[in-house]
Amino acid sequence: MDPQIVATLILIGGLFLLILLRFPIAYAIGIASVLSLMYQGVNLMLVGQRIVMGIWSFSLMAVPFFISMGTIMGKGGIAARLIDLANACVGWMRGGMAMVNIVSSIFFGAISGSATADVASVGSIMIPVMEEQGYDRDFSTAVSITSSIEGFLIPPSHNMVIYATAAGGVSIGSLFLAGYLPGFLLAFCLMVCAYIISVKRNYPKGDKFSLRELFKHIVRSAWALAAVFIVVGGVVGGVFTATESAAIAVIYSLFISVYIYKGLDWKGVWKALDDCIATISIVMIIIAISGLFAFCLALLDVPTIAVNAIVGLTDNPILIKLLINLILLLLGTIMDMAPLLLIATPILLPVANSVGICSIQFGIIMMLNCGIGLITPPVGTVLFVGSAVGKVPVERLVRATLPFYLTMFVALMLLTFFPSISMFLPNLIMR
Repeated sequence: MDPQIVATLILIGGLFLLILLRFPIAYAIGIASVLSLMYQGVNLMLVGQRIVMGIWSFSLMAVPFFISMGTIMGKGGIAARLIDLANACVGWMRGGMAMVNIVSSIFFGAISGSATADVASVGSIMIPVMEEQGYDRDFSTAVSITSSIEGFLIPPSHNMVIYATAAGGVSIGSLFLAGYLPGFLLAFCLMVCAYIISVKRNYPKGDKFSLRELFKHIVRSAWALAAVFIVVGGVVGGVFTATESAAIAVIYSLFISVYIYKGLDWKGVWKALDDCIATISIVMIIIAISGLFAFCLALLDVPTIAVNAIVGLTDNPILIKLLINLILLLLGTIMDMAPLLLIATPILLPVANSVGICSIQFGIIMMLNCGIGLITPPVGTVLFVGSAVGKVPVERLVRATLPFYLTMFVALMLLTFFPSISMFLPNLIMR
């Protein structure tokens, strides 16, 4: 057998075998990469060099800053204010609390960029409130976990920074702009699904809409929402880089959490930073190890092989786009988001480009695919967090989520086949 094929099988096959054997993802990536290099007779001095080069990027410094900002603001007392704002916006509808949950995730996701933080913060407040008002607990939890995925699409998102690095330096400002309309589209689709279920089950309406209440809650939430304008406005306007904006946002989040909203004291800040370090360590280790894996892929020319293999199956662009999504959805069920972005992007991006999907649009498609994976068994991190927060067995939660899976798939197809949804704002503003 061709040595290149054997080395590729060791790399890809070894990775999935180790994942199935429940190895931590960083170990699985590292071991598979080293075994493949050893088979090829490559000097293993390269291992250390490539691991260091995996995180040798100024733009990647934004990742720990964004994670820190999200954690601090998530623990700083803003969740309740954002829920009140969402209630003033959409609480008057049939199934109003479900709508509030979904819209709250738009606001919270724009600040934290973390689905797990969204479920833990917004979900822990909304699920008991919804149950008290007559909503089924499994439905309430399903709404919480699916709406949390909006945070991956609506900037600022540290996962967009990771994708931009893996894609070879895609404009982070353009990615941020490209996420807004898809994020709102996803929220709209989830709201339609929640409304239909609410009408069918006769869930209650909220209070009548009041412009005065809306204005009051906008004022109360203004400090938190301003963080989004600082980060996104600064990057898009060219005032500072993504890394600089993230650092400024951390200082800003500390200020408003401690001195404005007073949801944290300095003891709480240190605890929040301790949680940040744990998350950042995991993410940065995976990014570093994935740099070695990306080197192995390039050495074995796997991206070119993947393009030829997929195009060889069919030359129909529609089928190729569907196949790309299917691969990402399947991988998302067994891999966490950061390693999937780092591993799949170099392989599938050339395929996507070959059928007219640009790097920006593909980034948005990947965000939603990975987000769906996080609420899908067997690995779905957000699914298990939601199960714990909502105290709903996983199998019952999956059944309750089925209509929302269909809704999210519809949104995914719209983003795949209508590039203007993602590209309208970048084309309009980043000319």
